[in-house]
Amino acid sequence: MANKLQNETSPYLKQHAHNPVDWMPWGAEALAKAKNENKLILVSIGYSACHWCHVMERESFENEAIAQTMNKFFVPIKIDREERPDIDQIYMIAVQLMTNAGGWPLNCICLPDGRPIYGGTYFRPQDWQNVLLQIAQMWEETPEVAIDYAQRLTAGIHKAEQLPILPIPEQYSLLDIKSVVLPWKEQFDFKDGGYKRAPKFPLPNNWLFLLRYAVLAEDDTVLEHVHFTLEKIANGGIYDQIGGGFARYSVDGQWHVPHFEKMLYDNGQLISLYSEAYQQKPNTLYKRVVEETITWAEREMLAPNGGFYSALDADSEGVEGKFYTFDYSEFDILGEDADLFRSYFNIVKNGNWVEESTNIPLVNIADQIFIAEAGFTAEEWNSYLKEIKNKLLSYREKRIRPGLDNKQLTTWNALLLKGLVDAYRVFDEDRCLNLALGIGHFIGNNCMENDVLLHQPADHNRKISGFLDDYAFTIEAYIALYEATFDESWLLESKALADLAISFFYDKGDKTFYYTGSDAEELIARKSEIMDNVIPASTSTLVRQLYKLGLLFDDENYTAIADQVFANVFPHIKSYGSAYSNWAIQLLEHHFGTNEIALTGEHALAWRKELDNSYIPNKITLGGTKSTLPLLKNRQGLEPKAYLCRNKTCSLPQPSIAQITELINNNRDNNPIN
Repeated sequence: MANKLQNETSPYLKQHAHNPVDWMPWGAEALAKAKNENKLILVSIGYSACHWCHVMERESFENEAIAQTMNKFFVPIKIDREERPDIDQIYMIAVQLMTNAGGWPLNCICLPDGRPIYGGTYFRPQDWQNVLLQIAQMWEETPEVAIDYAQRLTAGIHKAEQLPILPIPEQYSLLDIKSVVLPWKEQFDFKDGGYKRAPKFPLPNNWLFLLRYAVLAEDDTVLEHVHFTLEKIANGGIYDQIGGGFARYSVDGQWHVPHFEKMLYDNGQLISLYSEAYQQKPNTLYKRVVEETITWAEREMLAPNGGFYSALDADSEGVEGKFYTFDYSEFDILGEDADLFRSYFNIVKNGNWVEESTNIPLVNIADQIFIAEAGFTAEEWNSYLKEIKNKLLSYREKRIRPGLDNKQLTTWNALLLKGLVDAYRVFDEDRCLNLALGIGHFIGNNCMENDVLLHQPADHNRKISGFLDDYAFTIEAYIALYEATFDESWLLESKALADLAISFFYDKGDKTFYYTGSDAEELIARKSEIMDNVIPASTSTLVRQLYKLGLLFDDENYTAIADQVFANVFPHIKSYGSAYSNWAIQLLEHHFGTNEIALTGEHALAWRKELDNSYIPNKITLGGTKSTLPLLKNRQGLEPKAYLCRNKTCSLPQPSIAQITELINNNRDNNPIN
């Protein structure tokens, strides 16, 4: 018999529809059942591509004895964390407060009103059964103990990331920035790239900040480490050397063995990062990674409606990574090329993934050295490598594929849209822009209702209103589309969404943005999302976009809100730069300024392409022949002109992009901001 998850559309929830556990989806029915029967709620949260979620399901949730305990004493509720990040956020904070750790699967036992009393991540079957029985006994014999603890824990949840309102500094100095970076440098792993830790996550926003900082502050040590890290990641097993695209993280410190799930949000951000890194320092490896990752996304994640699916599972045939790994003998399909590419991809007889006696393709030598030793020119090698990868990919495609999570999330699609626009601006390939426009139209047509954003397209079960990240990243993506195309409809839409975001999520009294809207379902706490993680925080992203909109529309309201929220967060940035990297990018702009580059006349787009041949990390680009924007309103006409504006002051019209870049370089050298 199927449980009440059988009618859900989330692949993760449907995976549990035939467990012997009487799972229910989160909703009024489940919450009412808990209150009416005075039963504890068992909230279990995961996502479809999560390996350890599958393991706990096989070991515990498919176990009849454990299921009987869960059904007898609890109301079990299954939640897809990607579908309901608001609920996941609250119970993740609870588990972190209880255990100083977090992750998925996330399991939290709660009072009938939803307040948590116990939680953790993965449990072995016997441990899980013991926990369930002990807590059920406590609830029956000493419920006052559970209620008292729930009150104290819920108070802690309310206080987490709650910031006081602080005065806005007159200026932010280079010393402020360096005080963030100095302790950060101490974590650098100069042997294997990234940070001195395992597992290793790519954390694209971290390296984006460090790249921009290194260039603007002329810090060669940081710049070298950024490029060293990006090469290590791109050559490692965390990158799918055969089919393109990045796994979520590596379990080791060498980027070798990935946790094999592929998430849309990682890949969208990494397309942005590698494109920008290429713009700063052209590297064939970066370009190949961007091209292959976009090709992977288009091949395996693109839906007919122009939007993209969420994720690919880590497992296939019940084995983690089986789809992506190779035995030594499988390379025989390459014929006379087999030995050369066994060497290139580090394929060995006993397996380079020793624990599993199989091989994860990776490159641990510099391309240039290998190419020279093999006797190829760079152009010949790129063509040859592409041919070999296609052969291996065709062979791999015959295997049983990992599961696809076909949810289409607004935030993740917006992140990919931004990545595609960044790639378009660096590599000038129309394919990137066309895919980006497709996502833009997908969001407008499928993820909006009555001009208000949804978290994902509505289905027969429910309609989930957009969260702050849906607004923040869509605004960012639409501004990026405007800057690439000078089509003001995208910019006007981003402004409309920003106005909605302020009305739904901004609290004028607390001077903060909440993650859930003022009209959202009431949970045990309403939280702000301040710290940047694998995905930048929704608040930091929206604040950065409000600064842009304030400049583009000369609107002090946007700037004033952004200034206050940034000031509240500012003291925390230096405490842990890696967790505030998007805020730190804004700190760079506060000190080094923002170059507003206005391009007018019939060659505006051509000039924008020429401008993008230079690396200018702190810029906003606007242009066209007709506009209502303040910076362009009195600069109409077909004659090509370029203006550089900073601090509400614009240069005289310049007749070429070369002169604009010269002005920018002169301003930077003279450091007129502070």
